[in-house]
Amino acid sequence: MTLAIDNPIIQFKDVGKRFGRLIVLNGLTLDIERGKCLVIIGASGTGKSVLLKHIVGLLRPDFGEVWFDGRRIDNLDERSLMQIRQRIGFLFQMGALFDSFTVQHNIAFPLMEHTHKSDAEIDHLVKHKLTMVGLPGIGGKMPSELSGGQKKRVALARAIALSPEVILYDEPTTGLDPVRSDVINELIIKLQRELRVTSIVVTHDMHSAFKVADRMVMLHEGKIVYDGTPHAILEETDPVVRRFVMGEASEQDMASLNDEERSPSI
Repeated sequence: MTLAIDNPIIQFKDVGKRFGRLIVLNGLTLDIERGKCLVIIGASGTGKSVLLKHIVGLLRPDFGEVWFDGRRIDNLDERSLMQIRQRIGFLFQMGALFDSFTVQHNIAFPLMEHTHKSDAEIDHLVKHKLTMVGLPGIGGKMPSELSGGQKKRVALARAIALSPEVILYDEPTTGLDPVRSDVINELIIKLQRELRVTSIVVTHDMHSAFKVADRMVMLHEGKIVYDGTPHAILEETDPVVRRFVMGEASEQDMASLNDEERSPSI
């Protein structure tokens, strides 16, 4: 059972998506509240990143509908979708910075592509976004000169360059040590507060999930198996949800290990 939200900014209505025989989303319905942080958890392959890609039109559902701010978007042409995408920032899992561009040029790129601002205005905005993510004065550096945590923060500065209403985070702490991960968590909270954006965070990192989430949704086999507060999920009795939150292997997982142990060596 999913939560009913008044005036949601994003809606999935009975959305299905499959790749060949693999069913990834199976009649998923979800309302996403404005100005809050929704964290989506679940095992690998349960459709978390696929869900994000439907929001920006990188994927389209096989059936069902996707809505953004009261407008159906899954049936829009590319020109109309571009208007929606400019209202959404996307932090990709590995940052996806342009290696041949400086930090300055990486962040300036969406401003150059989608606005008519002067070079001076763009330069001012880039410096402001870098300051927001705690990296002032590094505009002249190349991505190869940055640490993993710095790359994530520069990618986040680029994601907020157009002052979006929604920020999508795809595994924002992947590949980072606990300290650098917590810097990203604090940035998610900071941007939520200062920009008043809607944040949607896909993650396996339960520490991060509990720290940033206002609401938590868990996907399993293409459906929502939990929808509620981070506090309430700790009391959840569903074994699938509980095992994931506690990081415990299932009996099926353990059985497969035992089967491997019994297999003859080659």
